[in-house]
Amino acid sequence: MTLPVAPPAGPRPSVTQRLSGTLGFAAAVLLLRLPLRRTTALVRLLHRLPLREPTPARAARIVQAARSAGAWWPGRAACLETSLAATLAATAQGYRLSWCLGVRFLPPPRVHHAWVETTAGPAGEPETALPHGWPYATALRI
Repeated sequence: MTLPVAPPAGPRPSVTQRLSGTLGFAAAVLLLRLPLRRTTALVRLLHRLPLREPTPARAARIVQAARSAGAWWPGRAACLETSLAATLAATAQGYRLSWCLGVRFLPPPRVHHAWVETTAGPAGEPETALPHGWPYATALRI
């Protein structure tokens, strides 16, 4: 499912962030051709690196850069690809984002979604502004 992209607060992504977003998107497309268990194993390995926690604004710019790279891709560029791309781009910049997969049950129909989080919550997601809070139940967080 493709969600509407809300522009993050603050300035647009830097050249470095856009470049790492593009490289992260290319790597994400390749990694998602592998079985999901292999992709998650690699993300778990990367998550062990001694990286810094990004500010929510920086994390939102990293997500925006990954989404911008996905806009040029002729194939599927939905939440799974962009969230993995943002995770890889953040790692390349020395930051740690948690890669999350989950589902929303209400209102029907059931909707699957992938996103990235900081300790402050989901980054670069329009649903964070909903009056009832984050609607997705997390099934996997790395």
